[in-house]
Amino acid sequence: MADPIAVDTQKHAARILSRLRQQTEDVRRLTAGLDEQALARRVFPDKWSLKELVAHLHRVQQVFEGRVDAMLKRDNPEIEPYEPEGDSLFETMAARPASAVLSAFFGDRERLLRRLEPLGPESWSRRGTHPEFPDYGVLFQVEYMAHHEAHHIYQMFQRRAQLAKSEE
Repeated sequence: MADPIAVDTQKHAARILSRLRQQTEDVRRLTAGLDEQALARRVFPDKWSLKELVAHLHRVQQVFEGRVDAMLKRDNPEIEPYEPEGDSLFETMAARPASAVLSAFFGDRERLLRRLEPLGPESWSRRGTHPEFPDYGVLFQVEYMAHHEAHHIYQMFQRRAQLAKSEE
């Protein structure tokens, strides 16, 4: 008989991965048909453009994937908080053409999902130590990424709506 907690972990992980797949499609839809100028345009002063938002999602995904790697490879690793301000890698990513930003995000997302999908309950339950979160592990990290991303996808929706409004 299967461990009910392990089964619940697997079901929860599958739901989160499904959400990340859907959110990937949301990013694709919200950026579709726009040229470099539109994707790079800041429709709200001092707020990121669509391209910058995608670069941020990609950069955060890289950071979070590194954390997952650490938890899968080592017992209870120390996880450092991520501060996006002053992240030179984000700046480099955001400076690239929009087509490159999107392609890199979509390619790395697909690779990450393929990597996470076969994980079992033991892997999803691997732990780390984070100074801000007392109950920190692989499942928590991936779910946190999904919630963080949803917030920024809403911002992308707002940017896309403003772009359509300005074209009227």
